[in-house]
Amino acid sequence: MAKSLGRPKSRRNFLKWTGTGLAAAGLGPLLQACGGPAATEAPAAATSAPAAATSAPAATVAATSEPAAASGGKTLKMWWWGEQEAPGLQAWVDESVELYKQQTGNTIETTLQDTSVVISEFQTASAANNAPDIQFLWNGIYHMESVWLGYVEPLNGLIPDDLLKASGATLLSIYQGKQYRLGWYSVPMLWVYNKKLFNEAGLDGDTPPKTWEELLNACDKVKSKGVTPLVGGLKDGFFGEWYMGQGLTQNLDSPSEALQLFAGDLDWREPKHYEQWSRLAELRDAKFINDDILSIDLYPGIELFNAGKGAFTPTVGPLVPASQKALGAENVGVMVFPVFGKGKLAGRPIADTQGLGISAQSEDKESAADFLKFLNTEERVNALWENAQQIPTNSNWDGNVIDDPVIKQIWSEWMQGDNIPYISNLMPTLFWTDAMFVNSQKIASGEFTGEQAGENAHTVAQKWREQNPDLLEKYAIWANDLKL
Repeated sequence: MAKSLGRPKSRRNFLKWTGTGLAAAGLGPLLQACGGPAATEAPAAATSAPAAATSAPAATVAATSEPAAASGGKTLKMWWWGEQEAPGLQAWVDESVELYKQQTGNTIETTLQDTSVVISEFQTASAANNAPDIQFLWNGIYHMESVWLGYVEPLNGLIPDDLLKASGATLLSIYQGKQYRLGWYSVPMLWVYNKKLFNEAGLDGDTPPKTWEELLNACDKVKSKGVTPLVGGLKDGFFGEWYMGQGLTQNLDSPSEALQLFAGDLDWREPKHYEQWSRLAELRDAKFINDDILSIDLYPGIELFNAGKGAFTPTVGPLVPASQKALGAENVGVMVFPVFGKGKLAGRPIADTQGLGISAQSEDKESAADFLKFLNTEERVNALWENAQQIPTNSNWDGNVIDDPVIKQIWSEWMQGDNIPYISNLMPTLFWTDAMFVNSQKIASGEFTGEQAGENAHTVAQKWREQNPDLLEKYAIWANDLKL
């Protein structure tokens, strides 16, 4: 697991790198204020690729994205990331490049980037007018800052509208009505639960809790059997990010409201906006959380679940196969964060994706777009699953080829269902470090109530706005794009 404990494991280290390419443009505070993936390992979501059948028949993908027969002899550069969290992508990329060259005569020179420089090198190269043609882009603020700097080309007009829509880039890739990424592979956010422990506690292992009351009841019964209900690691803060990313949505009607909270149009001190932390305090007071949550990091906390020492833990789709391997596939179930709020986003699965975009400095944007279309042809999308065991984001891909019922459920409900974006991708870094991180730790330690957490969130958001007045207009525009 170590090589793929990425963005959550080391995001704090990334803060040391922020601002590398923005200072010359006068936007250094943006990276200081906006969260980004980590400096030493892979970003938030995946560790191991989902397991499933490799012998299933090929999926069907719409062929509207067939590339043109471009004239040969062109050379384009592509900087990418992903092998760190999804072993097998390197072979898929290499094969794609070779097949594309055979078809068009064009060469794609690829560079697998270290996690610490995925953002900074692209921005530095763009500032020096030396950017690659094609760039890997994390979602949300992680690429939107480069959009605001003029470094990323909108894909509208270069990529057919039907492919833009089908690619699964999510709303967080839209700014002023323009889309800046194509989706690549899936990173759903969810909870896993131990069916065996459920059954031993007199619960139905095939029926996970859907409401907060049902969760408390399940926790109480599991605890009565001497098992810790909810396990996690909060020392590095990332359990708190995942919790907030799922808990805050409970009382939001659209992702734009999260941006409005950061921008000051909504107030963190309203009970519905700090209720997530009040609910975490409720779990703490009931002693439903492992006692050492503040002493261990996120992934060691997940390992407690994999060792059978807890009934629930938050996770991401690509980590589910590791839990299945540890506990037995028949003992692992997946569930949406239990509902306590009344917002329109409550109870809906969260889907995030990795993606690719085109540099605004590319001298051959049409050929760059042609290669991205090639990556979304039926054969290449099918190969992403068959060869790399990653769930494609392309909505035309038929996930019925997956024969593992849990992984198929993740594809169907999280990636194809009535899903919503991962709003922690919108979080300014100052808020991450001084509000979310502090609040979650102080709630877990008993130092904060939910109301105190809301007051701290309000203070930190206000401080961020005072330090970054130039960003408020962009946040307001982005919030309008994120209305559902």
